[in-house]
Amino acid sequence: MKQFFAILCLLGTFLRALTQCRAPTSEFQLKGDYLIGGLFNIHYASDLFYRDRPEAIDCSSQSFSLSNYRRFQLMRFSVQEINNSTDLLPNASLGYEIFDHCSDTLSFPGIFNLISVNGLIQPWFGPHKNLSKVIAVVGPFKSTEALTVAPLLMADLIPMVNYGSSISAFSEKVKFASFLRTVHPNKDIIGVIVTIVQHFNWSWVAFLNSDDDYGIDGLGLFMQRTKDTKICLAYTTGLNANTNYSQIFKHIERARVHVIVVFAPEVVAEALIKSAIQLNITNKVWIASDAWSLNKRIPKMKGLGNIGTVLGVSQPVVTIPGFNDFIRSSKSQIQCLNDGRQKFCNQVCNCSRWSAEDILDADPSFSFPVYSAVYAIAHALHNILKCGQGGCNNITVYPNLVLAELQNSNFTLLNQTVQFDENGDLKFGYYSLVFWNHNGEAQKVGYYQFHPAVNFFINSTKILWYTDGEVPTSVCSPDCSEGYARNQNGIHVCCFTCEICPNGTYVNVTDDPFRCINCIDTEWSAEGSTSCSLRLVEYIPFTDTGAIVIMVGASALVGLILATSVLFAINYNTPVVKSAGGPMCFLILGCLSLCSISVFFYFGVPTTATCILRFYPFYLFFPVCLACFVVRSFQIVCIFKISAKIPKLHSLWIKYCGQWLLIAVVFFTATILLIGFSFDPPRPYNETSWYPKQTVLFCMWTSEANLCNLILPILLCCLCFIFSYMAKDLPKNYNEAKAITFCLLLLILSWIIFATMFMLYRGKYIHALNALAVLSSLYSFLLWYFLPKCYIIIFQPHKNTQQYFQGLIQNYTKTISQ
Repeated sequence: MKQFFAILCLLGTFLRALTQCRAPTSEFQLKGDYLIGGLFNIHYASDLFYRDRPEAIDCSSQSFSLSNYRRFQLMRFSVQEINNSTDLLPNASLGYEIFDHCSDTLSFPGIFNLISVNGLIQPWFGPHKNLSKVIAVVGPFKSTEALTVAPLLMADLIPMVNYGSSISAFSEKVKFASFLRTVHPNKDIIGVIVTIVQHFNWSWVAFLNSDDDYGIDGLGLFMQRTKDTKICLAYTTGLNANTNYSQIFKHIERARVHVIVVFAPEVVAEALIKSAIQLNITNKVWIASDAWSLNKRIPKMKGLGNIGTVLGVSQPVVTIPGFNDFIRSSKSQIQCLNDGRQKFCNQVCNCSRWSAEDILDADPSFSFPVYSAVYAIAHALHNILKCGQGGCNNITVYPNLVLAELQNSNFTLLNQTVQFDENGDLKFGYYSLVFWNHNGEAQKVGYYQFHPAVNFFINSTKILWYTDGEVPTSVCSPDCSEGYARNQNGIHVCCFTCEICPNGTYVNVTDDPFRCINCIDTEWSAEGSTSCSLRLVEYIPFTDTGAIVIMVGASALVGLILATSVLFAINYNTPVVKSAGGPMCFLILGCLSLCSISVFFYFGVPTTATCILRFYPFYLFFPVCLACFVVRSFQIVCIFKISAKIPKLHSLWIKYCGQWLLIAVVFFTATILLIGFSFDPPRPYNETSWYPKQTVLFCMWTSEANLCNLILPILLCCLCFIFSYMAKDLPKNYNEAKAITFCLLLLILSWIIFATMFMLYRGKYIHALNALAVLSSLYSFLLWYFLPKCYIIIFQPHKNTQQYFQGLIQNYTKTISQ
């Protein structure tokens, strides 16, 4: 009995082994009604070598990639699941022809096999002739491999549904008309990386990229995206098999960079991290691209925790129902399937040493892209065949028809809507943000969603930073204190020194942190300001006490002038009025009254009109007034002294009315000067240099205009003073020259006081002082020249007789003759 049971057990084991070995002859091939091509780099050729003759590479002799083998199995599972479906392609079956595409330059036999007909590749001369039996191709994974393969497929518009190639070039439909992909292009993942860097305020980063099309494209996009941001690229270099990692990390340490973006495939990233551990690189934040963020080998490296904190942008891990069971059930057939024989080049995998659990634990990145790529082709075929409940139509399917349906894809797969845009890129999906915890697991801490709207979220509290809870910093220069502007050092805007903004300027960090902006005239700021404040506007209003006093004084002056004029008019033929100048007195009094108009315009808010009226009346009529006194002084000297010595000069003066000629010349000269400077008249001016917090409203005239208009009065004052001084020894009771001299001294004293105050005092009351100087000048002539004569006319009429004046002259003549 025991022998019988032993025989039964041996027979059962034999039958089970026999059943297992009735599987298909290869994992790489499956017959079906419609054939899909597949390119997976199950192995990768890491070393370049010299060849002296054309030959294909034996991929099975190269390094094995477990994660890509997992993706290869996922395509097999997807086809099997579709073939077992009663809803998708109900009475049609899919087959596949898959090749191990381990090199971008030496794996062309598999490509030629896919596009050939009976071993021949013929151009498509007529419509739908000599076409390959392949309706679409899935893969390859790497961008460089896809770039070399794509042109061969594009020629016949064979759809190339890619699951891993993300460079920007494939979005150009003019070059890659039949290329579609179920992964986001590099511009999307670079956008996520830049968002992470900006979120944590890192401005000083290094970017290490693989020295291939994938890495170079990522670098270009990163530089483009950070061009107008606060992020500076401190260091960048390409990584390849000959990279000197020690030199790279020396540059990074020298630049004090604490954030490193690694945009490279998992093989390159593994070599980089391994070197970082060996070189004892610490206290860094590593940002991984989706190519290696879910890598399973790196977290197992001893000493990984010392290098810092690893963040990553990853493909979302999507659980695909039934795949685990497929791997476990198919693993038992691998011994029979991979017996070392291959029907065609690179269709064998010596991978029997990997268990089902090893395959399932491999990097799950790009699983859903592979899954959705196969399903996209199946849905396109389903629409072409017009499949329904009764089955599918049996018609010939051409690749270009599949392409047209693929471009219009719109179906739901595992709760995600699969669609492509006009460039063949995804219109759905999101990225996961992961953090490598101390257990070596990629822990999800956030996400970045693209559709229907951009949505970014990251939970920083779940990240265990190497800085014990605080977010690390990575800056070239620390931020400047408030009120300091940046002074850029070198080519990077992130490297700068801080300089405090001086008075009258401020810095707006939001708009331009590199410039101290001048405040406008109506504003002020203290040193180190971030904004300007309104200045206090200073001017003398008409209601000011000082202004009222001065204007009352000016009004009184006009009243006195009017009274004096009336008095002189009544006593016009008396000796006092004649000796004072006769008709010239009324000209002097009129000029004094017109000059007083200027005083009223030194108050209130200056305008162009008030500024003109502040200067013009005084500069026009005051020289005429001085000219009159010059004439009076000269006439006194001429009558008493010059006429006796130079009688001819006196006769000419009388003959040609010299006094009125001189006055006319002075008036004409003053008028010409004012007209000449009217092209640039006085105008309102905000004086902001006197006080930091105040604006004094002023009237500004050019220095040339002021100087030229002052020369004439000064010249007349000098002449008047000379002539009046020459007549100092005239009769005591008849010495008008002394009165004129005294008026001139008061005039000069008034303006000296004003000039001194102007240099010492800065403020709004400088206008009042100017008005007071003008008023004092006018009063000096009225009070010390005309008032004594008014006194004689009113209170000493006996001195206002012809006999009295003749007696004074006769006494002076006797004195001179003696």
